[in-house]
Amino acid sequence: MKLWGGRFETGPSAIFEQFSGSLHFDKKLVQADIAGSQAFTRALARAGILTSDEAQQLVVAFEEIGKEAADPKYFDGADDEDIHTFVIRKLKEKTGALADKIHTGRSRNEQVSLDTRLWLRTSTGTLLDQLAALLSELLTLARKYPDAIVPGYTHLRRAQAVLWPHYLLAYFEMFARDFERLRQAKARIDVSPLGSGALAGSGFPFDRDEIAHDLQFASITRNSMDVSGDRDFALDFLYSCSMAMLHLSRLAEDWILYSSEEFGWITLGDGVTSGSSLMPQKKNPDSLELIRGKSGRVFGDLTSLFITMKGLPMTYNRDMQEDKEPLFDAFHQTSGALATAKVVAESVVLDPKRPAAAAEESWVVATDLAEELARRGVPFHRAHQLVGKLVLDSVRANKKPSDWTGAALAAFAPEFSADMALLLQPGEGMKTREIPGGTGPASVGKALDEAEIRLSTMRRALG
Repeated sequence: MKLWGGRFETGPSAIFEQFSGSLHFDKKLVQADIAGSQAFTRALARAGILTSDEAQQLVVAFEEIGKEAADPKYFDGADDEDIHTFVIRKLKEKTGALADKIHTGRSRNEQVSLDTRLWLRTSTGTLLDQLAALLSELLTLARKYPDAIVPGYTHLRRAQAVLWPHYLLAYFEMFARDFERLRQAKARIDVSPLGSGALAGSGFPFDRDEIAHDLQFASITRNSMDVSGDRDFALDFLYSCSMAMLHLSRLAEDWILYSSEEFGWITLGDGVTSGSSLMPQKKNPDSLELIRGKSGRVFGDLTSLFITMKGLPMTYNRDMQEDKEPLFDAFHQTSGALATAKVVAESVVLDPKRPAAAAEESWVVATDLAEELARRGVPFHRAHQLVGKLVLDSVRANKKPSDWTGAALAAFAPEFSADMALLLQPGEGMKTREIPGGTGPASVGKALDEAEIRLSTMRRALG
């Protein structure tokens, strides 16, 4: 069945009908479509368009359709244009001519917006729960090795020593921002468009606030033309997914490196690694590689809808049908990646000796020495040159920081003193970095405690 007609002498061609159909993907919206239609049925009754008995009959029929739709075979053989026409056809099979009243004062334009918002509201809630779970696991992993020292990198070169929890807290901050972005996206999703009509507003006296309350929306949209042409809320969701995937991809890259034989810092569990069909010794980080790979897919979903929307005139255009598959895919990939990242984090075993040795054999202490000279009155530019010369001579002589004694250090240049040799140990320089946000042990301990409190607040916000 079609929700339109009369104006046309013939129906659409078979080619166009096949090309334009969306039921094969928008059937994911079936429960949202039913919930929205039930709320609209109650609005029709309040407006006097349906009797209470008619409304009850329709609501019950929609309920039955919702239960039947749980069967994967429910859609087999259906050739309806989209999920909306499918549901109305099923409704008509159950209620006859009464079903023809359901679209009184309602356009598919607002219905599509509503269904998408309802689906996204649930999906965003799922991702928020998963982000909170990953954040919790990162804190657990940080507390397992509170004193472990690892090199921090710039340009993938050893730069300065940091605590393992400090490193993980960097990712905590990234995912905490992702959590906040998704909450902001959810707030823009959580707005009811019903009552907007096709673009000019409904011609029937619906109580839009009551409809919004019925569907548990926080508010109603303010302009009917904007509703018809708006997919900002969908782009907000896709951007939030893309940022989360970007951060997951960076974490994956780190742990792929750190679990390699060349680094050997961490071991990944058997449950998140795979073997080789040819090489018996291999234990590959496939779970992390898939997270890294699927991030490109989600970025593509964002780009796809962004480009689709960029040149559209007001208000609704059929191009906007192309929002569904990117949304469905982005949610599926992001949800899967978050779940996988949590399982990977649960499996990580750190060998603290390996990164500690990497820090000790390198010159990650160089900045600590230069800053100590500056604290003792040496101009920093001069201090930088002195320590740089110390590093150069050490590299030429194949000397590690620990090979220098206090006496040898003092003999290298008059600005050095023997007691400064203590700073040649990576853990000592950290003690000068107790500024908020730094890697000093006390600062990191406080940051961990604060992160736990922030996570509790996030979880309370989820309700």
